[in-house]
Amino acid sequence: MLDAIPARPLLSVSVEEQVFECDGEKLTCSVASADSVDGPPPAPTAVLLHGAGKGSKERLLGLLADFAARGCRAIAFDFSGHGGSTGTLAALSLERRFTQARAVIDAYVPSGDPLLLVGFSMSGQTVADLTAHYGPRVVALGLCAPAVYAERAWPVRFDGGFTEIIRTPEAWRDSPALRVYGAFPGRAVLAVPALDAVIPPAVTEAVAAALGTRSDFTHLVLDEANHQLGLWLGEHPEERARLADALLGEGLPATRAWVEDGLPDGERVTGAERLRGGWTSEMRRLDVEGPGGGRQVVLRSFVKPFFLRHAEALLTREAAVLTLLDGTDVPAARLLALDATGAHCEHPSLLMSLLPGGVRLEDAGAEARAVLLARQLVGIHAVEVTDATRPRTYEAWTSPERVRVPEATGRPGLWRRALDVIWGEPPAHEARFLHRDFHPGNVLFAGEGAEQRVSGVVDWVETSWGPADLDVAHCSTALALLHGPEVAEVFGDSYTAAGGRLSGNPAGHLYWRLLDALAFAPDAEKVAVPWRQLGRTDLTPEVLTGRLEDYLAGLFARFG
Repeated sequence: MLDAIPARPLLSVSVEEQVFECDGEKLTCSVASADSVDGPPPAPTAVLLHGAGKGSKERLLGLLADFAARGCRAIAFDFSGHGGSTGTLAALSLERRFTQARAVIDAYVPSGDPLLLVGFSMSGQTVADLTAHYGPRVVALGLCAPAVYAERAWPVRFDGGFTEIIRTPEAWRDSPALRVYGAFPGRAVLAVPALDAVIPPAVTEAVAAALGTRSDFTHLVLDEANHQLGLWLGEHPEERARLADALLGEGLPATRAWVEDGLPDGERVTGAERLRGGWTSEMRRLDVEGPGGGRQVVLRSFVKPFFLRHAEALLTREAAVLTLLDGTDVPAARLLALDATGAHCEHPSLLMSLLPGGVRLEDAGAEARAVLLARQLVGIHAVEVTDATRPRTYEAWTSPERVRVPEATGRPGLWRRALDVIWGEPPAHEARFLHRDFHPGNVLFAGEGAEQRVSGVVDWVETSWGPADLDVAHCSTALALLHGPEVAEVFGDSYTAAGGRLSGNPAGHLYWRLLDALAFAPDAEKVAVPWRQLGRTDLTPEVLTGRLEDYLAGLFARFG
């Protein structure tokens, strides 16, 4: 949210109550607008959609007025069976909710005008349906404790089997809403309570992951709220205004103010671009202008619920590592500012210098890059630390009981054998400084051909103290998944050829390799999402599962 426009003064508001006939029902509508709008061009029309059960537009009238006071025309209405509208809740369906919302929009919003859609709970699905229908007219989405539903649930009446469908475990995972949100390029705000007793955490995480794919995404976690966000926001005008401002991009956001406060006098942020390919955090490249000319810096922010809980430790660790590496031969960014708790920003954030080069994930030239990766990792492992600067002891990222074996595997014996190996105790090892998440997605390259070089290593939040085998294992797994097991072996051999020291016991090295590889089972989807964002659309779950199994088989052939 760093590209905000200047805040407009709040305007006086008028609200008109109307009854609109559609879908065989009479729907009660509230239409709010400012008494006068001067200055900037009119904002998009905000359409507010309440949730199911006892939900109604009455809960949203405060937010309706907030949008109108900021120059928007704003509309809220009662779906049939809710509030003052006719009809029964039982006769509704997701399809009828979409039909009614579309009819209201078409009646009250001039054709072609931009839309800002805000949906609560069940209307998380309806917002997605409307976004798919109106396409580029939708410029911003607000999702408040949203739900999404299985595709087959869409036409089913609420009293006709709908409940049985949505109670089927994991049925929501095929929801078209997730695909719509994953493709949405505009501004998106996800507002959720810290603890939602209605929406499963996995649903919220999936929505956040989808929105984080392309949109200018802000994740608001409301610590004291509950699932009834419409009611709660009605009682908390400051948080309600914060939501409206975030959706309209108005005012000087806290993060931008913090960034500019940390820059030398006279420098200011003039632009921001979302960087693709990350999983744990949002990365933005910021354009900075000042008396000495222009430059670029990078902002890292944690927005997903799981990583928000761990942001302070992760960002504090990364800041300490960047400070340690400053002045070494390791091409790492320079720390500029840190807000590990989000005390000054919308989200916990770290500001750092911009490294040259870019990520290269294409198959062409993969073996040559594997050699360069290996040499760089040897240099990282040579970093000297003191008792004061030594990072935490490594943590294993899986265990035998947590491994998810592919359901359709044709090699169950291979998986049982791999699991048997990691049931044992970790082998004795010589500990050293580890990146801990070293792989092609975290390494930047510059130059071409014989001039190609590693120009930067990023993402130091997992830095640890442990066996070199573990870093080699992690990068080897990633290379096997990206390019095939042969490239992974080029990397491993190049590491030792460059002076790297691994376990002298093949069984010990096999343990570390398998411990890492099994953490990617069954289909490496966690890394596949950012890789596909960066162009590797060929990396389907089926391809990755096959490569993972081939890699496991190759490890046993060589080390076991």
